Amino acid sequence: MALALRVACLTHGVGRWSRWPQEHPRLLQSIVCSSSSSFSSSWKAKGSVIIQKSNYTTQHPGQPKQQQQSQPTQPTEPIPTTPPQIKRNVASEITSVGKAIYEARWDAKQGSRQQKQLTGVSDGKMSTGSKSSGDQDQEAGQKDLDTLKSKREQMRDNMQDYIFTRYFNYVKNYDKVLEKNFPKAMQLYRVFFDGVKDFFADMKRFLKVARIANESPRGIRALNRQELELYMQMPRDMMKVAPALIGCSLPMVGYAFFPLVFWYPRIFLTPHFWTEQQRSEFKNFYMKRRLQCNKSVFRCLQAKLKSLKGHHKHAEFESILGQLGSGTHPSAEALIAVKDIFAEGPYSLLGMSRKHVKCLVKLHGLQSSLFKRHRLHEHAFLVHYMDLAITREGGVHNLSTEALSHSCYLRGLNPNNLGREEMIEWLRTWVKVSTSIQGEHITLFLHLPILLGYNHPHNWKTIYCKKAET
Repeated sequence: MALALRVACLTHGVGRWSRWPQEHPRLLQSIVCSSSSSFSSSWKAKGSVIIQKSNYTTQHPGQPKQQQQSQPTQPTEPIPTTPPQIKRNVASEITSVGKAIYEARWDAKQGSRQQKQLTGVSDGKMSTGSKSSGDQDQEAGQKDLDTLKSKREQMRDNMQDYIFTRYFNYVKNYDKVLEKNFPKAMQLYRVFFDGVKDFFADMKRFLKVARIANESPRGIRALNRQELELYMQMPRDMMKVAPALIGCSLPMVGYAFFPLVFWYPRIFLTPHFWTEQQRSEFKNFYMKRRLQCNKSVFRCLQAKLKSLKGHHKHAEFESILGQLGSGTHPSAEALIAVKDIFAEGPYSLLGMSRKHVKCLVKLHGLQSSLFKRHRLHEHAFLVHYMDLAITREGGVHNLSTEALSHSCYLRGLNPNNLGREEMIEWLRTWVKVSTSIQGEHITLFLHLPILLGYNHPHNWKTIYCKKAET
């Protein structure tokens, strides 16, 4: 087949398609015979039917018919031909190739170039096809890996969820088991845990309040009553509970320090860690210790009265001290009238004796330190700002019963078994005097627990009736 194509190209280069030489028929016949012999051999191998090949002769134009007949025909061996279907296919292929060569008029160079281009394009298509097939294979492999990974991750998540849920359920149930086996230990644990939670919540609130007080142009006056109470009490509680928290957190010391802390909760812990019974009991203890200083402060006032004979308010203040000695209390107007006595002289903050200052520190429940006068000054102004906040919030009667009780306890009146109306009346007198004084009358504010509560029945019961019962 290839030889036939080559012969056709050479004849096209000469340009003689219409004039075939005499040798051409023989050559074509030999080619056809050779091709047919190859096909026949294949069909013989398969056992197919063999058909004898007919002789093809071509008559040259101009040659007489007799001359052609006179030429002796050479005996040829019967050549088996191919099946008709294969013969037609070969002939159609030869004619189609010849027609394409005739119409396109390719020469050898152009054919080689086009063949190279075709081979290049086919290679590109094969490469792109291979690439596309490779990409598809990679994508399929990636999808398989993703599915495997997703399944593994899902199994891992399920295992983690199962383990954590089982663990948390075990911890929850373990508390119940411990509570059944060790009720007292679990009660202490819960009290301590709740106390730590409340303590740190109040500490966060204190930090916010301190930031407001420092950043506001009004300072502490911008705070309300509850924020002022927290601002005053929280630093003391932090200093008190710090050794207990540090000691319990240590690795080896904590085992011995933890029982010690709960054995003496009044000394090491704050009200955050106390039970309700402990709170009432410890409040009564601290209140009694404070009220026991009333008599010593009253004696200090009486001792300095003689040095004020030249003051124009001497007689009025002497009558006030006489009322306290006789078992009654002065009115708010009488106390406001003698406020100038506390601005200077022996009753001023700097003029008071050390004994007098020490007794005032104990009376207000403050910690004794080197800066006692500074502590008294700070405490007096904080309580004064609380009184101003109460008036801004609508007055004493708007306070709840718990707030009234705490306010009375803070100002030196025992609120146990005291009615709401009695607490409101006493606080109104206090707030009236507190809001009528200025900064130079700060010592009058510090002596208000004596001037308004020295002879109060609940205070006397707190000091003396317990001894009679015991």
